[in-house]
Amino acid sequence: MRVLVIGGYGTFGGRLAELFAPDARLTLIVAGRSLDKASAFCAGRAGLEPAIFDRDGDLDAQLASLAPDVVVDASGPFQTYGYSVVEACLRRGLHYLDLADATEFVDGIARYDAQAKARGLVVLSGVSTFPVLTSAAIRKLGGPGETVAAGIAPSPRVEVGLNVIRVIAGYAGKRVGDGYALMSARRFVIAPPGRVPLEPTRLSLVDVPDRVLLPKLYPELQSAWTGAGPKPALWHRCLSALAWLVRLRLLPSLAFLGTTMHWVMRHLTWGEHRGGFFLETNGRSWHLIAEGSDGASIPSMAAYAILMKWLDGHAPAPGARAATSDLEIEDYERVFAGRAIHTGIRERVDPGWPLYRRHLGHAWDALAAPIRDMHDATGTWIAQGRADIERGTNPLARLAAFINRFPKAGRDVPITVRFDERGGRETWTRTFAGKSFSSVQYEGRGRDERLIVERFGPMAFAMAMVVSGERMQLVVRGWSFLGLALPGFLMPVGNTYESAEGGRFNFHVEIGFPWTGLIVRYRGFLERVP
Repeated sequence: MRVLVIGGYGTFGGRLAELFAPDARLTLIVAGRSLDKASAFCAGRAGLEPAIFDRDGDLDAQLASLAPDVVVDASGPFQTYGYSVVEACLRRGLHYLDLADATEFVDGIARYDAQAKARGLVVLSGVSTFPVLTSAAIRKLGGPGETVAAGIAPSPRVEVGLNVIRVIAGYAGKRVGDGYALMSARRFVIAPPGRVPLEPTRLSLVDVPDRVLLPKLYPELQSAWTGAGPKPALWHRCLSALAWLVRLRLLPSLAFLGTTMHWVMRHLTWGEHRGGFFLETNGRSWHLIAEGSDGASIPSMAAYAILMKWLDGHAPAPGARAATSDLEIEDYERVFAGRAIHTGIRERVDPGWPLYRRHLGHAWDALAAPIRDMHDATGTWIAQGRADIERGTNPLARLAAFINRFPKAGRDVPITVRFDERGGRETWTRTFAGKSFSSVQYEGRGRDERLIVERFGPMAFAMAMVVSGERMQLVVRGWSFLGLALPGFLMPVGNTYESAEGGRFNFHVEIGFPWTGLIVRYRGFLERVP
């Protein structure tokens, strides 16, 4: 198969090309207006062939010269291009895919359906996150209810192409469905069970094909809301404020700011290098988090997955349509494998369940049995065991240990933990060799949503529960004093986890600060008392 990627060295086309490992079944033609740029991109990458392609030139002659089997248009902006490339592919008997997210363009591709079917050609539009991933997530959740809400929160370090920014600037502040672009907003926490969630994110309405296509797919659907949460949050607020200038008709459009907005986004890159996606409907939600640069490739993964299935003998059905039904979540999962991309489903849980089971949801079943057994209880229960304890030597560390009544250093120290569950909260009273200290654990709210909060007197620590193999790691994500959030760069550090080595419940708790070093570390095992 020869695949021509128009815009192949651009933002999305380049990511698509990078997804392909050398495969003898496929040659990827990386094309654009500059042969030098195409050649530089292909240098050192096997299976890639640089070429010139100008969509304003003689399309039939260029396609005849390059002789592709499939054309993938990743150039954009599709709002202004029209269907000249589609029509040229149909004339020459070539299959066609595009990564468009322009609502009218994607919806209008169906006008070529009869012609494509008559020639046995595949013509797929919108082969990207919206609407392909959203549609697959809806099916994964068992179909929609009356409403669907979806959103994407990209890493601040992921580069977004200039054409994409210009499109967003063009519709900012204008009416989109029942709201106004970049102004109508919702808050959501993207949190696959058993993973570190993203921070609570404000997502603003964007114009993508879902708002038109999903109601056609699902007549029972009354509304489809899609948003984006660019970071840093301050920049997002600035974009929303600028959108008001259009909404109030003080400006006709923000399109003239496209280049400036693109420059700002390339340079405002503070914050965690991780992003996510969610879809929520009918009381259930599907979540995705991508760590580091892996998230940058997700918009291109739909085209990659379709082409890989094609090479494996599973070609899409002929016809021209939006690609809303050509991939399932399982197809995406195969592409996610081996990458730092994690997914999961959240749904309503029984409020009578124990705290950890309620919080972890689907990830609860992935816990090792000794960890589940220790936490799968309500009311009051007791566990006993032994522990080794170390204490820090820094004067500030000693003071912190004294104030919190942490145990003194020792080896093979007897420990008893009493768990008291009331109203969904758990009080843990730990007794080391006759000396006790307590904490209270509960589910976080507001800025601590999707986290477990542990409070020691006036201090509270919000933690993520990460389930991996035989361990459940507790990762501190925030802290506060008397309810007031404290600076993240001063946050406690330490390796804290529960594990099931040796077939029993083990604990490893480490508490310290960057400015004190170790305060206390205690590790050992516990067994439930019948």
